[in-house]
Amino acid sequence: MTAHASPSATDHVLAEVRNHIGHLTLNRPAGLNALTLEMVRSLQRHLHRWSQDAQVHAVVLRGEGPKGFCAGGDIRSLHDSHKAGERLHHEFFEEEYALDLCLHRYRKPLLVLMDGFCLGGGMGLAQGCDLRVVTERSRLGMPEVGIGYFPDVGGSYFLPRVPGELGIYLGVSGVQIKAPDALYCGLANWYLDSDKLQALDQGLDKLQFGDHPLKDLQSLLASLGSQTLGDAPLARLRPVIDHFFALPDMPSIVEQLRAVAIGDSRSWALETADLLETRSPLAMAVTLELLRRGRHLALEDCFAMELHLDSQWFDHGDIIEGVRALIVDKDKQPHWNPPTLAGLSQQRVDQFFEGL
Repeated sequence: MTAHASPSATDHVLAEVRNHIGHLTLNRPAGLNALTLEMVRSLQRHLHRWSQDAQVHAVVLRGEGPKGFCAGGDIRSLHDSHKAGERLHHEFFEEEYALDLCLHRYRKPLLVLMDGFCLGGGMGLAQGCDLRVVTERSRLGMPEVGIGYFPDVGGSYFLPRVPGELGIYLGVSGVQIKAPDALYCGLANWYLDSDKLQALDQGLDKLQFGDHPLKDLQSLLASLGSQTLGDAPLARLRPVIDHFFALPDMPSIVEQLRAVAIGDSRSWALETADLLETRSPLAMAVTLELLRRGRHLALEDCFAMELHLDSQWFDHGDIIEGVRALIVDKDKQPHWNPPTLAGLSQQRVDQFFEGL
Protein backbone atom coordinates (compact mmCIF):
# COMPACT_ATOMS: atom_id res chain seq x y z
CA MET A 1 0.00 0.00 0.00
CA THR A 2 1.50 3.36 -0.95
CA ALA A 3 1.75 6.38 1.29
CA HIS A 4 -1.26 8.69 1.23
CA ALA A 5 0.65 11.89 1.78
CA SER A 6 3.92 13.34 0.59
CA PRO A 7 4.92 15.50 3.57
CA SER A 8 6.83 18.71 3.00
CA ALA A 9 9.90 19.52 5.10
CA THR A 10 8.09 22.40 6.82
CA ASP A 11 5.26 20.25 8.21
CA HIS A 12 5.43 20.02 11.98
CA VAL A 13 3.44 16.78 11.79
CA LEU A 14 4.46 14.22 9.17
CA ALA A 15 1.78 11.70 8.21
CA GLU A 16 1.85 8.68 5.94
CA VAL A 17 0.25 5.25 5.62
CA ARG A 18 2.45 2.18 5.03
CA ASN A 19 1.29 -1.42 5.21
CA HIS A 20 -2.11 -0.47 6.68
CA ILE A 21 -0.44 1.54 9.47
CA GLY A 22 -0.86 5.29 9.85
CA HIS A 23 2.43 6.87 10.94
CA LEU A 24 2.36 10.26 12.68
CA THR A 25 5.68 11.97 13.43
CA LEU A 26 5.99 15.15 15.49
CA ASN A 27 8.48 17.16 13.46
CA ARG A 28 9.87 20.04 15.50
CA PRO A 29 13.12 18.42 16.66
CA ALA A 30 14.80 21.76 17.43
CA GLY A 31 12.02 22.43 19.97
CA LEU A 32 12.01 18.84 21.28
CA ASN A 33 8.78 18.39 19.29
CA ALA A 34 6.81 20.66 21.65
CA LEU A 35 3.19 20.94 20.56
CA THR A 36 1.69 23.99 18.92
CA LEU A 37 -2.02 24.50 18.24
CA GLU A 38 -1.39 23.77 14.55
CA MET A 39 0.24 20.43 15.45
CA VAL A 40 -2.68 19.50 17.72
CA ARG A 41 -5.11 20.25 14.88
CA SER A 42 -3.07 18.30 12.35
CA LEU A 43 -2.88 15.23 14.62
CA GLN A 44 -6.62 15.41 15.24
CA ARG A 45 -7.38 15.64 11.48
CA HIS A 46 -5.27 12.61 10.58
CA LEU A 47 -6.57 10.50 13.46
CA HIS A 48 -10.15 11.32 12.54
CA ARG A 49 -9.59 10.42 8.89
CA TRP A 50 -7.82 7.15 9.70
CA SER A 51 -10.49 6.15 12.25
CA GLN A 52 -12.92 5.99 9.33
CA ASP A 53 -10.56 4.36 6.81
CA ALA A 54 -10.99 0.56 6.77
CA GLN A 55 -7.58 0.23 5.12
CA VAL A 56 -5.82 1.65 8.21
CA HIS A 57 -5.54 -1.01 10.93
CA ALA A 58 -3.35 0.79 13.49
CA VAL A 59 -1.53 4.08 14.19
CA VAL A 60 2.08 4.68 15.29
CA LEU A 61 3.09 7.94 17.00
CA ARG A 62 6.70 9.13 17.32
CA GLY A 63 8.91 12.20 17.49
CA GLU A 64 11.55 13.28 14.96
CA GLY A 65 15.17 13.35 16.12
CA PRO A 66 17.07 11.39 18.79
CA LYS A 67 16.32 13.64 21.75
CA GLY A 68 12.67 13.12 22.38
CA PHE A 69 9.14 12.14 21.50
CA CYS A 70 7.63 15.37 22.83
CA ALA A 71 8.72 17.72 25.62
CA GLY A 72 5.21 19.12 26.16
CA GLY A 73 3.19 22.06 24.90
CA ASP A 74 4.87 25.13 23.44
CA ILE A 75 4.39 27.02 26.70
CA ARG A 76 6.33 30.09 25.57
CA SER A 77 3.75 30.88 22.88
CA LEU A 78 0.94 30.58 25.47
CA HIS A 79 2.79 32.92 27.84
CA ASP A 80 3.34 35.49 25.05
CA SER A 81 -0.29 35.30 23.91
CA HIS A 82 -1.59 35.87 27.44
CA LYS A 83 0.78 38.83 27.97
CA ALA A 84 -0.58 40.33 24.75
CA GLY A 85 -4.16 39.95 26.00
CA GLU A 86 -5.01 37.21 23.49
CA ARG A 87 -6.81 33.89 23.98
CA LEU A 88 -4.45 31.32 22.49
CA HIS A 89 -4.07 29.48 25.81
CA HIS A 90 -7.84 28.89 26.05
CA GLU A 91 -8.03 27.48 22.51
CA PHE A 92 -4.87 25.46 22.90
CA PHE A 93 -5.91 23.64 26.08
CA GLU A 94 -9.45 22.96 24.85
CA GLU A 95 -8.19 21.41 21.61
CA GLU A 96 -5.19 19.65 23.18
CA TYR A 97 -7.39 17.94 25.79
CA ALA A 98 -9.93 16.97 23.12
CA LEU A 99 -7.08 15.34 21.18
CA ASP A 100 -5.84 13.52 24.29
CA LEU A 101 -9.36 12.26 25.00
CA CYS A 102 -9.67 11.10 21.39
CA LEU A 103 -6.50 9.00 21.83
CA HIS A 104 -7.84 7.39 25.03
CA ARG A 105 -11.07 6.52 23.19
CA TYR A 106 -9.57 5.59 19.79
CA ARG A 107 -10.98 2.40 18.34
CA LYS A 108 -7.85 1.25 16.52
CA PRO A 109 -4.61 0.19 18.21
CA LEU A 110 -2.21 3.04 18.97
CA LEU A 111 1.52 2.47 19.44
CA VAL A 112 3.70 5.30 20.76
CA LEU A 113 7.50 5.43 20.83
CA MET A 114 8.48 7.39 23.95
CA ASP A 115 12.16 7.46 23.00
CA GLY A 116 14.03 10.35 24.69
CA PHE A 117 12.02 13.03 26.48
CA CYS A 118 8.30 12.48 26.99
CA LEU A 119 7.09 15.28 29.25
CA GLY A 120 3.84 17.09 29.97
CA GLY A 121 1.87 17.31 26.72
CA GLY A 122 3.91 14.39 25.37
CA MET A 123 2.63 12.27 28.26
CA GLY A 124 -0.88 13.47 27.42
CA LEU A 125 -0.51 11.96 23.95
CA ALA A 126 1.27 8.80 25.09
CA GLN A 127 -0.94 7.76 28.00
CA GLY A 128 -3.96 7.37 25.72
CA CYS A 129 -2.10 4.78 23.60
CA ASP A 130 -2.45 1.00 23.94
CA LEU A 131 1.22 0.17 23.39
CA ARG A 132 3.59 2.58 25.12
CA VAL A 133 7.20 1.83 24.29
CA VAL A 134 10.21 3.17 26.23
CA THR A 135 13.93 2.83 25.53
CA GLU A 136 17.07 3.31 27.63
CA ARG A 137 16.99 6.96 26.48
CA SER A 138 13.45 7.61 27.74
CA ARG A 139 12.82 10.31 30.33
CA LEU A 140 9.17 10.53 31.38
CA GLY A 141 7.67 13.17 33.61
CA MET A 142 5.01 15.71 34.46
CA PRO A 143 7.31 18.65 35.35
CA GLU A 144 4.64 21.36 35.48
CA VAL A 145 5.10 22.39 39.13
CA GLY A 146 8.61 23.58 38.19
CA ILE A 147 7.10 26.37 36.08
CA GLY A 148 4.25 27.16 38.47
CA TYR A 149 1.64 25.02 36.70
CA PHE A 150 -0.16 21.74 37.48
CA PRO A 151 -0.14 18.34 35.71
CA ASP A 152 -2.82 18.54 33.03
CA VAL A 153 -3.43 16.68 29.70
CA GLY A 154 -5.23 13.96 31.69
CA GLY A 155 -2.56 13.85 34.39
CA SER A 156 -5.28 14.19 37.01
CA TYR A 157 -6.58 10.84 35.71
CA PHE A 158 -3.46 8.78 34.95
CA LEU A 159 -1.16 9.91 37.78
CA PRO A 160 -3.44 8.95 40.70
CA ARG A 161 -3.93 5.54 39.07
CA VAL A 162 -0.22 4.75 39.34
CA PRO A 163 0.33 2.25 42.23
CA GLY A 164 0.21 3.62 45.79
CA GLU A 165 1.18 7.27 46.12
CA LEU A 166 3.83 7.17 43.37
CA GLY A 167 1.72 9.22 40.97
CA ILE A 168 1.08 11.84 43.64
CA TYR A 169 4.86 12.01 44.22
CA LEU A 170 5.58 12.34 40.48
CA GLY A 171 2.99 15.09 40.04
CA VAL A 172 3.85 17.13 43.13
CA SER A 173 7.64 16.89 42.66
CA GLY A 174 7.84 17.01 38.86
CA VAL A 175 10.71 14.49 38.81
CA GLN A 176 11.56 12.56 35.64
CA ILE A 177 11.81 8.77 35.54
CA LYS A 178 13.62 6.28 33.30
CA ALA A 179 12.42 3.09 31.63
CA PRO A 180 12.46 0.69 34.64
CA ASP A 181 10.31 3.07 36.72
CA ALA A 182 8.03 3.84 33.76
CA LEU A 183 7.24 0.13 33.43
CA TYR A 184 6.90 -0.32 37.20
CA CYS A 185 4.45 2.60 37.39
CA GLY A 186 2.43 1.39 34.40
CA LEU A 187 3.18 4.61 32.48
CA ALA A 188 4.78 2.41 29.79
CA ASN A 189 4.15 -1.24 28.95
CA TRP A 190 7.00 -2.23 26.58
CA TYR A 191 10.76 -1.77 26.64
CA LEU A 192 12.92 -1.81 23.52
CA ASP A 193 16.63 -1.01 23.18
CA SER A 194 16.89 2.08 20.97
CA ASP A 195 19.06 0.15 18.51
CA LYS A 196 16.03 -2.12 17.88
CA LEU A 197 13.81 0.76 16.70
CA GLN A 198 14.90 0.23 13.11
CA ALA A 199 14.01 -3.46 13.34
CA LEU A 200 10.62 -2.45 14.75
CA ASP A 201 10.01 -0.23 11.73
CA GLN A 202 11.02 -3.01 9.34
CA GLY A 203 8.72 -5.38 11.23
CA LEU A 204 5.83 -2.91 10.99
CA ASP A 205 6.33 -2.61 7.24
CA LYS A 206 6.17 -6.41 6.82
CA LEU A 207 3.52 -7.20 9.43
CA GLN A 208 0.76 -9.56 8.24
CA PHE A 209 -2.42 -8.35 9.89
CA GLY A 210 -5.06 -10.87 11.00
CA ASP A 211 -8.40 -10.21 12.69
CA HIS A 212 -6.75 -8.72 15.81
CA PRO A 213 -4.31 -5.93 14.88
CA LEU A 214 -3.48 -5.23 18.55
CA LYS A 215 -2.31 -8.82 19.06
CA ASP A 216 -0.28 -8.66 15.86
CA LEU A 217 1.51 -5.56 17.13
CA GLN A 218 2.07 -7.12 20.56
CA SER A 219 3.64 -10.21 18.96
CA LEU A 220 6.04 -8.01 17.01
CA LEU A 221 7.01 -6.10 20.18
CA ALA A 222 7.45 -9.36 22.08
CA SER A 223 9.96 -10.54 19.48
CA LEU A 224 12.10 -7.41 19.99
CA GLY A 225 11.61 -6.22 23.57
CA SER A 226 10.24 -6.99 27.01
CA GLN A 227 7.51 -5.84 29.39
CA THR A 228 9.56 -5.76 32.60
CA LEU A 229 12.97 -4.45 33.61
CA GLY A 230 14.64 -5.26 36.89
CA ASP A 231 15.75 -2.76 39.48
CA ALA A 232 13.20 0.07 39.39
CA PRO A 233 14.34 2.70 41.93
CA LEU A 234 10.71 3.57 42.73
CA ALA A 235 10.00 -0.06 43.67
CA ARG A 236 12.56 0.23 46.45
CA LEU A 237 11.26 3.66 47.54
CA ARG A 238 7.60 2.72 47.30
CA PRO A 239 6.93 2.14 51.05
CA VAL A 240 8.59 5.46 51.90
CA ILE A 241 6.78 7.40 49.16
CA ASP A 242 3.48 5.76 50.11
CA HIS A 243 4.00 6.99 53.68
CA PHE A 244 5.02 10.60 53.02
CA PHE A 245 2.77 11.38 50.05
CA ALA A 246 -0.38 10.11 51.76
CA LEU A 247 -0.03 12.83 54.42
CA PRO A 248 -2.88 15.36 54.46
CA ASP A 249 -1.22 18.44 52.91
CA MET A 250 1.98 19.83 51.44
CA PRO A 251 3.35 21.43 54.65
CA SER A 252 3.01 18.07 56.45
CA ILE A 253 4.75 16.27 53.58
CA VAL A 254 7.76 18.62 53.53
CA GLU A 255 7.98 18.78 57.31
CA GLN A 256 7.87 14.98 57.70
CA LEU A 257 10.41 14.43 54.90
CA ARG A 258 12.82 16.54 56.96
CA ALA A 259 11.92 15.10 60.36
CA VAL A 260 11.29 11.37 59.95
CA ALA A 261 13.85 8.71 59.00
CA ILE A 262 12.45 5.57 57.37
CA GLY A 263 15.01 2.84 56.70
CA ASP A 264 17.96 4.02 54.62
CA SER A 265 15.95 6.63 52.70
CA ARG A 266 17.21 9.64 54.70
CA SER A 267 19.25 11.29 51.96
CA TRP A 268 16.46 10.77 49.42
CA ALA A 269 13.94 12.34 51.82
CA LEU A 270 16.09 15.44 52.42
CA GLU A 271 16.82 15.86 48.68
CA THR A 272 13.09 15.57 47.97
CA ALA A 273 12.25 18.19 50.62
CA ASP A 274 14.88 20.52 49.09
CA LEU A 275 13.42 19.96 45.62
CA LEU A 276 9.85 20.63 46.78
CA GLU A 277 10.96 23.92 48.31
CA THR A 278 12.09 25.15 44.86
CA ARG A 279 8.65 24.46 43.34
CA SER A 280 5.68 26.82 43.30
CA PRO A 281 3.88 26.33 46.65
CA LEU A 282 0.54 27.17 45.04
CA ALA A 283 1.11 24.78 42.12
CA MET A 284 2.11 21.93 44.47
CA ALA A 285 -0.89 22.41 46.78
CA VAL A 286 -3.33 22.65 43.85
CA THR A 287 -1.71 19.60 42.24
CA LEU A 288 -2.15 17.57 45.43
CA GLU A 289 -5.86 18.48 45.54
CA LEU A 290 -6.27 17.91 41.78
CA LEU A 291 -4.75 14.42 41.84
CA ARG A 292 -6.65 13.31 44.93
CA ARG A 293 -9.93 14.43 43.35
CA GLY A 294 -8.97 12.86 40.02
CA ARG A 295 -8.48 9.45 41.64
CA HIS A 296 -12.28 9.17 41.95
CA LEU A 297 -13.35 10.82 38.69
CA ALA A 298 -14.02 9.53 35.18
CA LEU A 299 -11.57 10.55 32.45
CA GLU A 300 -13.90 13.16 30.92
CA ASP A 301 -14.48 14.71 34.34
CA CYS A 302 -10.72 14.93 34.91
CA PHE A 303 -10.26 16.86 31.66
CA ALA A 304 -13.18 19.14 32.61
CA MET A 305 -11.57 19.80 36.01
CA GLU A 306 -8.22 20.64 34.37
CA LEU A 307 -9.94 23.05 31.94
CA HIS A 308 -11.74 24.67 34.88
CA LEU A 309 -8.36 25.34 36.50
CA ASP A 310 -6.82 26.50 33.20
CA SER A 311 -9.51 29.16 32.81
CA GLN A 312 -8.22 30.81 36.01
CA TRP A 313 -4.56 29.84 36.16
CA PHE A 314 -2.99 32.30 33.74
CA ASP A 315 -4.58 35.17 35.71
CA HIS A 316 -4.31 33.81 39.25
CA GLY A 317 -1.69 31.05 39.24
CA ASP A 318 2.11 31.09 39.11
CA ILE A 319 2.66 30.08 35.48
CA ILE A 320 3.41 33.52 34.00
CA GLU A 321 6.12 34.08 36.60
CA GLY A 322 7.44 30.52 36.19
CA VAL A 323 7.75 30.85 32.41
CA ARG A 324 9.39 34.26 32.82
CA ALA A 325 12.02 32.92 35.21
CA LEU A 326 12.79 29.64 33.47
CA ILE A 327 12.11 30.25 29.77
CA VAL A 328 11.96 33.98 28.98
CA ASP A 329 14.54 35.72 31.21
CA LYS A 330 16.20 32.41 32.23
CA ASP A 331 17.29 33.87 35.60
CA LYS A 332 15.94 30.68 37.29
CA GLN A 333 14.78 32.84 40.24
CA PRO A 334 10.97 32.64 40.16
CA HIS A 335 9.14 34.85 42.65
CA TRP A 336 6.31 32.50 43.59
CA ASN A 337 3.14 33.92 45.12
CA PRO A 338 3.20 33.08 47.99
CA PRO A 339 6.95 32.33 48.21
CA THR A 340 6.53 29.55 50.81
CA LEU A 341 3.99 26.90 51.78
CA ALA A 342 3.66 28.59 55.20
CA GLY A 343 2.17 31.63 53.47
CA LEU A 344 -0.44 29.67 51.50
CA SER A 345 -4.01 29.42 52.79
CA GLN A 346 -6.20 26.40 52.04
CA GLN A 347 -8.86 28.88 50.93
CA ARG A 348 -6.65 30.06 48.06
CA VAL A 349 -6.27 26.46 46.91
CA ASP A 350 -9.97 25.69 47.25
CA GLN A 351 -10.97 28.77 45.22
CA PHE A 352 -9.64 27.17 42.01
CA PHE A 353 -12.06 24.26 42.42
CA GLU A 354 -15.16 26.37 43.18
CA GLY A 355 -17.97 26.01 40.67
CA LEU A 356 -16.83 22.66 39.32
